Amino acid sequence: MPHTETPGTEAVPATRMRWWTELPLILLVYACYSAGRLVVRGDVSDAVDHGLALLRIEKALYLNAEHPLNRLFTREPWIGIPADFWYASLHYLVTPALLVWLFRSRAVRYRAARTWLMTSTFIGLIGFTLLPTCPPRLLDPSHGFVDTMAYYSSWGWWGGEASAPRGLGGMTNQYAAMPSLHVGWALWCGVILWKYGRGRWARTAAVVYPLVTTLVVMGTANHYFLDALAGAAVMGAGYLLAPYVTRYADVVKARFRIGATAVPAVSSGTDAAIVSDGCQTSAGERIPRQRQPESRYGAEPGATPTDAGEEARAPAR
Repeated sequence: MPHTETPGTEAVPATRMRWWTELPLILLVYACYSAGRLVVRGDVSDAVDHGLALLRIEKALYLNAEHPLNRLFTREPWIGIPADFWYASLHYLVTPALLVWLFRSRAVRYRAARTWLMTSTFIGLIGFTLLPTCPPRLLDPSHGFVDTMAYYSSWGWWGGEASAPRGLGGMTNQYAAMPSLHVGWALWCGVILWKYGRGRWARTAAVVYPLVTTLVVMGTANHYFLDALAGAAVMGAGYLLAPYVTRYADVVKARFRIGATAVPAVSSGTDAAIVSDGCQTSAGERIPRQRQPESRYGAEPGATPTDAGEEARAPAR
């Protein structure tokens, strides 16, 4: 049955999110992620060694589905060309589109979903740093892989260097293959569609999109099967850590607000101390040391002897 929610059962966010604060945040996170990919290129020989090690493990476990898929995509252009378009575009279109959809129609769920995606992405960046991996398409041709992105490059905007547009291949890190965030982000999209989408088409897309993406990344020789598994594992870790990240962010926000509201109070107290300069007012005083005129016939009851003497001498002056 389609996923439905009973009206009124969702908690209202403490503060309403605004698009002009969310958009810069997402752009900043993606810029940090992209810059991190460029910085942590790693050593090429190490990346090749890691790629060959993954390939040996897969062969030992009979998991190397990359070879038959890659041969199929190379032999059949009607499969290989759409797969290249899928790899080069949907990764950057579907995920932002679902974020916008959540923000507009499922605002209560948006923050948790966004935090899950961002946390998982940063975990993936750690994987790129610690384990640079040569994708199958960049291995020596003797290993039997064909770079379909380069093979069908005349059909699209990409060149021979991953999915980057022609001339921009140097701005990508081609050894950021472990884990596969193409698969990870597609899995996130599938979960979001399954949980919050309405209708049979949403449930179908929730299953088809991550499954086809997994086949595409292997058939185009951009990732190993183990890269895809690692992408799913990263999303699982991000899902578990996201609540802690959210709570930490709330604590930081609360401390910032307390600090911001405490500053005016301190300033006001300081100003008051400067005005009085340690002097205290008492009954009958408007400002320190200036009393209202008292009776000319003597001191009021309760006045000190000094005050009485001053009042008595007033007529003589």
